Amino acid sequence: MKGPLGFALQVLAPLVASLALAPAAAGARPASAHPVLLISIDGLRPGDVAQAGPRGLHLPNLTRFLAEGAHADGVHGVLPTVTYPSHTTLITGAVPAHHGVVNNLTFDPFAINQDGWYWYASDIAVPTLWDAARAAGLTVGNVHWPVSVGAHAITWNLPQIWRTGHADDAKLLANLATSGLIPELEAAEHGAYAPGIAEDIAGDETRGRFARRLIGLHHPGFLTVYLTALDHQQHVDGPDTPSAHAVLERIDAVVGELVAAERKAHPDAVIAVVSDHGFAPVDRALNLFRPFIDAGLIHLAAPDPAGRVKIAGWDAVPWISGGSIAVVLAHPQDQALRAKVAALLAKLQADPANGIARTITEADIAKGGGNPQAAFYLNLADGVMALPYINPLIPTMVPAPYKGMHGYFPDDPRMRSTFLLMGPGVPAGRNLGEVDMRAIAPTLARIMGGRLAGAEVAPLGF
Repeated sequence: MKGPLGFALQVLAPLVASLALAPAAAGARPASAHPVLLISIDGLRPGDVAQAGPRGLHLPNLTRFLAEGAHADGVHGVLPTVTYPSHTTLITGAVPAHHGVVNNLTFDPFAINQDGWYWYASDIAVPTLWDAARAAGLTVGNVHWPVSVGAHAITWNLPQIWRTGHADDAKLLANLATSGLIPELEAAEHGAYAPGIAEDIAGDETRGRFARRLIGLHHPGFLTVYLTALDHQQHVDGPDTPSAHAVLERIDAVVGELVAAERKAHPDAVIAVVSDHGFAPVDRALNLFRPFIDAGLIHLAAPDPAGRVKIAGWDAVPWISGGSIAVVLAHPQDQALRAKVAALLAKLQADPANGIARTITEADIAKGGGNPQAAFYLNLADGVMALPYINPLIPTMVPAPYKGMHGYFPDDPRMRSTFLLMGPGVPAGRNLGEVDMRAIAPTLARIMGGRLAGAEVAPLGF
């Protein structure tokens, strides 16, 4: 996070963390505390489980939670409803403006970072569940959870990171993972770990096997596991498609195997299944860069020898987040610039052909806990996503490169995500109604016998 707020959070984070961790560390874990396995299925909609039968889905392991544990009708997410901000809220109980991970990709208008994501745990400005678990006396494991590179509280860490998909990515991951962990697990599994860039079901099944082996070898008291393939398939083919259903059924098998492994290692474990956002079908893409270029707000460099175009300078620039777009001003105090951008956005929104449903400004962005660098935030219309790359030859509206998208404002019911919980102390068949995403982390911290001082809402009551 950049700017004064980011600096303040960076300075305060160690103090907040120490306050969060000290009380639990000072005494023994409560007798009612339990190990926790936290599984994230990216893009899992609550109806996919609750209405599995009518949707033609065979999900015996996920639907088991409905009968044997508690579930939410839906989880109200954060601004924006994309993977990295949402997963950081799931692990901290704070909104993006406070935890610091405000988008998937870092802000990089000059394309210096080569599509770099918020991979590094040092970007998280508040305590995490990994911290709370360690303070509660638990060992901690992680398989592929977003924003986990360099998370010091994780005992056995297989973080999510990739660069190009080249074979050297495996060397990068091996050096950023806990020393010796990947070779140990690869020897035990007689096969290679999945590349970080792999988002298909084969990658999920490989990570599931490695997570089971990690449980069997090291018995972490708290383990986070992230599965990506459903999100990937829904982007490619859209939600409620045969291919997406087939992937989810295979993920259900992975979940069943993880639950069995965890229960073998920890018969008293509580298992949680979460997701980060819902999904919506799309068929059009808004290229907001085009009108910004035409208005002189973005200045382009000459194409390189390969024909690629980059920004040479900017006064205002879009920061894409799927079904929504943050707009950042180079000089936020320049009222003439702000008025120029506001007028351009109003003109664009007035034409339904441009697919802009709503525009909010800083007060409402702050109220929603969204990106504090954004002067404006646009929510796109049904069927419209934001085009994520710059090309001056592409018009303002084009066919969508994907068939499914998320990232829309969190009040969109289609963006509701999933929360399932099962284990000792969790009442069977309990419907929790609609829950705030920020309540999940403090609930899991309490189950582990810890607490999370940075969480912004109270734990869920059973």
